[in-house]
Amino acid sequence: MSVLRRIAVVSRETKIHDVVQGLAHEVFVADDVTEARDIVETVTPDLTVFDGRTAPHHIREFLDTTNARMSRPLVTVVTALEPSPFSGHDYEHAGVSHVLTGEHSLQHLEAIATQIRNEARRPGDRPAHESHFLNEDAATVSMVGCSKAIRHTLKMVKLVAESQCNTVLVLGETGTGKEIVAKAIHEIRHSDEPFVAINCAALTATLLESELFGHVKGAFTGADRDKMGLLELAKGGTLFLDEISEMPLELQAKLLRVLQERTFRKVGGVKDKTCRATIIASSNRNLKKEVTEKRFRQDLYYRLNICPIMLAPLRSPDRREDVRLLAEYFLKTSSICGAKSKPVVSITKLALEALHRHDWPGNVRELRNVIERAILFETTDKIGLSSIIIEPTESDDTSSPLFNEGIRDFSLEKAERELIARALHRTGWQKTQAAALLGITRATLYAKVKQYNIQKQTPKQSDICLSTPTPPHVEPVVAG
Repeated sequence: MSVLRRIAVVSRETKIHDVVQGLAHEVFVADDVTEARDIVETVTPDLTVFDGRTAPHHIREFLDTTNARMSRPLVTVVTALEPSPFSGHDYEHAGVSHVLTGEHSLQHLEAIATQIRNEARRPGDRPAHESHFLNEDAATVSMVGCSKAIRHTLKMVKLVAESQCNTVLVLGETGTGKEIVAKAIHEIRHSDEPFVAINCAALTATLLESELFGHVKGAFTGADRDKMGLLELAKGGTLFLDEISEMPLELQAKLLRVLQERTFRKVGGVKDKTCRATIIASSNRNLKKEVTEKRFRQDLYYRLNICPIMLAPLRSPDRREDVRLLAEYFLKTSSICGAKSKPVVSITKLALEALHRHDWPGNVRELRNVIERAILFETTDKIGLSSIIIEPTESDDTSSPLFNEGIRDFSLEKAERELIARALHRTGWQKTQAAALLGITRATLYAKVKQYNIQKQTPKQSDICLSTPTPPHVEPVVAG
């Protein structure tokens, strides 16, 4: 089966969701066309699937907006499981690529996905950023880099994926790409099966147990129906347990039993179920130290630690050369200013040197934020040194001009929200003028206003200046 990178689904039909889930690494579900437009502006799907309830003229408006900012027309499919009030001719006239009718037609989605995948693989049709990947396995999951560290990582990924090892441990600092490694193993081993991920630090012990194992009706207060757990949902694919070091000790014991016996029971259940999934766990902590300090079970540690994959931080000499590739890749694939009147297409040599000198405690995730922040601030078509704003991490120097201006939070979302709010305030909430001032389309502005819930009121003085790429009266902090 051919697997795409991303599919957007505009439907509430669970049958469509179930089929599409096996056709892509990531599936984004929208309830309506407006939400779908927001998704496409954030990520670039390979395929968008609608059901027969969506009116053709709404799809036409959706395609007119999205295709204007994409290098190629978006492939769209309408799958009408029930009789639709609209004809196939109406959908074709609206620009829909394929119109499928009846529940049996769902099987054709796989053929469409294969066709899209094959066209993307044609040598003359490869994206410009494909050179950022070491091989096809890396490109499939967007593992950017050609360094010694990345070569070693991919070698380990292939070794583990092609073995019979059904438990894998991935270790590395925050932001080094542990989930990408898990997806790479999954893609090589069984790409046609589900990939299910959960962050063990995000839920309480009770909720985490219910999410993993599922529960039967009446197992606890509020359990009004049977629920399928992630172990069962993963089927013969992969269950990725992110930040496993945060899993409570009592739940670690139950997970150990699953790994040893390959069976589990739902919460409140009495029937054993078989676990067929590969279990991949990750941690940014030193698990051996966690065992010594009695925060992680020793038996679980040794059960997981069969062939661990260690990810090098971005500051490592063996990986530092990937900084340039990553920066260029994030620039080419960013959609943060997709409709900017003067798109940013390159990075100056001085800016790249500044990026190369920084230690990147937040690793790849931090680098991506810095590049997207630079795209927001830059007013030319090339990211310059003045647009590279890196948060100070070694010290909390309150004498710095950066802090004298009161700007301590340079998160991407906060910067974008304040920029949009300032533009709206300056234009008296004339959205067409505000969109022109920001260098984006009116449709994009509407989506961002909705996303950030920006209300029409007098905002506090923004820290971001629209006329310059850096905040007013602030010297950019550059690593060096």
